[in-house]
Order: sequence, then C-alpha cells, then structure tokens
Amino acid sequence: MLEIILEMFSFAFLVRAFIVGALVSICAALLGVSLVLKRYSMIGSGLSNVGFGSLALATALNMAPLTVSIPVVIAAAFLLLRLSENSKIKGDAAVALVSTGSLAVGVIIISQTTGMNTDVCNYLFGSILAMTRADVHLSITLSIIVLVLFVLFYNKLFAITFDETFAKATGINANIYNMLIAFLTALTIVLGMRIMGALLISSLIIFPALSSMRIFKKFKSVTICSAIISILCFFVGVVISYLYATPTGASVVLVNLLVFVLFCIIEALRNSNAINKLQGKKCG
Repeated sequence: MLEIILEMFSFAFLVRAFIVGALVSICAALLGVSLVLKRYSMIGSGLSNVGFGSLALATALNMAPLTVSIPVVIAAAFLLLRLSENSKIKGDAAVALVSTGSLAVGVIIISQTTGMNTDVCNYLFGSILAMTRADVHLSITLSIIVLVLFVLFYNKLFAITFDETFAKATGINANIYNMLIAFLTALTIVLGMRIMGALLISSLIIFPALSSMRIFKKFKSVTICSAIISILCFFVGVVISYLYATPTGASVVLVNLLVFVLFCIIEALRNSNAINKLQGKKCG
C-alpha cells in the first residue's frame, strides 16, 4: 500500500487533487454539520446546479470558469436564504426552484454552443485531471478563507445552529451569520465541483455530518469527527479511483456511504448494549 501511495504522489496532477480535495473536504464537513442541523442540507445540491449553469455560461463566453461561478453561486446562496426566510416559497421548494431552473439554463446554453463535450462532463461528474495550477492556488486561498472565518465565528455559528431564536434574544444578528454560512457554502461548492462534479459535491456536505451524528452528540465532537471522516473518505476514494480506474467523485461518495452504514451499525450495537444493561439492572 505504501508503494502505491508513493507512486500516486509522483504524479503532479494527483498531488494537486489531494491538496485541493483535502481542503474542500474539511470545509464541506465543517459547514455540513450546521447545514444538516438547520435542515439546509439540500442547499448544497441546489448551489451545485447553479454552479453547473454558471460554468456552462462561462464556457459559452470563453471565460475562466471559476471567475464566473464564484460570484454567481454566492448570489444564488443569498437568494436561496432570502427566499426561505422572507417569502411564501419555503425551504426545499426554494432550493428546487433555483436549482432546476439553473440546471435547465445550463443545459440549454450547452446545447446551443459546445454540446456535451469532455469539459462539460468533467464539471458534471468531476475529474482530478481538470485541476490546473491556477485552480490549486485559488482553491487553497479560498479554502483558507473559509476555514479562518469558520474558526473565528465558531461560537456564533454554534448559537444560531441550535437555537436561532435564543441567539437573537442575546443580541446576535442571526441574519448576518446565516448569510456567512451561505457564503462559505457557496465557495466550498464551487471549489469542489472541479474534483467531485456538480452532481456529487453536495455529498461531501451531507455524509460526514450524518455519519458523525450516529456516534457523537456534542456539536464540537461531531464537527471534528466530520472533518476527519471527510478527509479519510476522500483519500480512500482517490486511491480506489487510481487502482480501479473508477470515477473519482463517485468513488469518494461510495466510501462515504459505506462509512455511514458502518456508523449506523455501531450506533445500533451501542444502543442494543445500553438497553441490555438497563434491563439487566432492572432484573437485578
């Protein structure tokens, strides 16, 4: 196994993929805990579809994909947040409205310009070969921004995640921190689409958080566990992709799914043991 890992790191494109993938995995896992607890987890799927539409537009205009996608996806994140909070269109309906509309626009643009070429498929399903040096530098910079902002405002994000009403009563401007979560999520989605693809990037947000919640109950413990799971699953997924020539994004998602099932089994066994001990005490 060590020989395989050393062989993989001899390829520059895999090194770039590991660096960006690890950073994006951490960012997605940290944000995923808040998004899942606030029932905003589907916003990742919605924003990834918006990202695909913006990438299609950038391709048609012959512009840098990330330069177009970042502001568009951030604007969409704020729009989704505003629709969910201040209109008659709530939650999942707002996500479905924006995501399907963006996906339709992207498909139409592609059909009228480049067609379903390799670049489009890379953005849909992800490709580690698509990472350029410029992408890596931009991804590292933006990932560090996401991590720094999350750490700086950790306490505020914790407060609005568990009890937004109480947070407002204590003087915390919940709207600003909800917008911060939306902003950080938008950045993470755009960064991850190059490797995971627009159709699979939301899995990095959802799976690690759900897996961690099977075992841990405290916010800090869940957050740390989610980050560890996300990085390990990404690494194992890339190794599997390298060994068996499977799509990288799908391999990472499959590993995350297996970890989720494993954690569910551990939770069930732990609950069963707890029940047996309780029954034993009652019998005694």
